[in-house]
Amino acid sequence: MFKAEIKSDTLKGLVNIISTLVDEAKFNVGEDGVNLKAVDPAHVAMVDLTIGKGAFESYSATGTEMGIDLDKMKEMLKLAGSGDVIDMEQDESQGRLIIKVGNITRRMNLVDTAGMNDPKVPQLSLPVNVDVAISELQRGMKAAESVSDHIALSADEEAFELFCEGDTDTVSLRLDRTKLAGLSASSKVKSLFPLDYFSNLVKAVPAETIVKISLGNDYPVKLSFSFADGNCVVGYLLAPRIEND
Repeated sequence: MFKAEIKSDTLKGLVNIISTLVDEAKFNVGEDGVNLKAVDPAHVAMVDLTIGKGAFESYSATGTEMGIDLDKMKEMLKLAGSGDVIDMEQDESQGRLIIKVGNITRRMNLVDTAGMNDPKVPQLSLPVNVDVAISELQRGMKAAESVSDHIALSADEEAFELFCEGDTDTVSLRLDRTKLAGLSASSKVKSLFPLDYFSNLVKAVPAETIVKISLGNDYPVKLSFSFADGNCVVGYLLAPRIEND
């Protein structure tokens, strides 16, 4: 059983965060909130998302699973204005999710979750943590996108750098610790990542968010952030692109 009300801006943010990796997702619903783990089809990136009940205007649920087509949810969300409250209720007998936006009601078939496994989140102890405003990252990615198909992230005790090298041009974004919200590093680390994936993850982060970037040498990068007054907690993991010597 699941019945809840949520602000449209919060739901739009959640759908955007998940749909950058997958078209369909399994939501694990419990009394205290909802969680989701999903890996993109190429197994390059994953998202680990927790939505506390405080993210909702009202929330009542018992343990259940819901498979949701995110494209259909996006269609419905286009009808909602900023500040609207969206009403959602699971119809278990019909296998549907009933969504109400204002005077519009959509009864949406739920997706079969039988083939959707919960991927295991690797426990990584990464030596460098950088706290950076998402606006800085998004600006850097906008500059890098036309230059190459991969991007290097590096950091040391003094600064964080995003570097992109193509056949003819290079782009770099260097932020020393005075321009960062936080920096913890005991040594220099550097890893290379597919630019399109990293760019899509960065674009999906809500505006005015501080993102924690956790890095190691040739390790996955972890992007961690929260929104909706801390009630929605997100972790992205992106596999590195290993250079051949």
